[in-house]
Amino acid sequence: MPHATEQFGYLAGQDRDRLDDINHALRDPNVDALWCLRGGYGMIRILPGIDYEALDATPKPIIGYSDITALHAAVQRKCRLITYHGPTAREAMTEFSRDSFLRAVVEQADSCGAAPNAREISHGRAEGRLVGGNLAVLASLCGTSFAPDLTDGILILEDIGEAVYRIDRMLQQLMLSGALNGCKAIVFGECVKCPDDAGGGGRPFDSVLGEIAEELGVPCLAGVPIGHIDEQWTIPLGAMATLDTRERRLTVTSYNS
Repeated sequence: MPHATEQFGYLAGQDRDRLDDINHALRDPNVDALWCLRGGYGMIRILPGIDYEALDATPKPIIGYSDITALHAAVQRKCRLITYHGPTAREAMTEFSRDSFLRAVVEQADSCGAAPNAREISHGRAEGRLVGGNLAVLASLCGTSFAPDLTDGILILEDIGEAVYRIDRMLQQLMLSGALNGCKAIVFGECVKCPDDAGGGGRPFDSVLGEIAEELGVPCLAGVPIGHIDEQWTIPLGAMATLDTRERRLTVTSYNS
């Protein structure tokens, strides 16, 4: 789009220009999908001006992760359409990532599967709608009209550069806001550069996550291939899925949102 390479301080251009680019893409019948170049901060600033009616009238895939979670959440809330938490357009995809991406975006098949290296935090099996994305962004949307409905959802989470005490604080914010009421399961991807000991006495990440799962009484898996990593699943947010922690498996079962 015309303003894709612009910069305005810590933003990728002026808000009005970025918004114009998105709305033009949503309205243009020759544009098949919106594939974000990166997940940098700024999306949350333009959510009110996005033409959700155009997207609802002519649905098209929206792809990206990290701060693009704000757009995923807004579309889920306003349109109830499936969007794709997956690699950004500037990344060179590994064979693993490309395979999952094609299965999700092109074939609408199961884009996940077994994660043998994942950690079972809380045992169980659950079925629900895939929801979530970047934890910090989800926490920042609490109390807004763009916060996604997590009820009956399998909550997908990932983050980067957050000490465990901040992960704890953001999870508690979601709990105290009531956002996690009715959540069926938690699947945490990779928390990249999230030290246990920042800010004083450390606590294990899995322990903090386990407290939330225990309080909710839901199954929980951590360390699945989601997030700021080279080999990642593309997650069709809004699709139906099942989680089996004993098998360490997340299975997409239906693309009916």
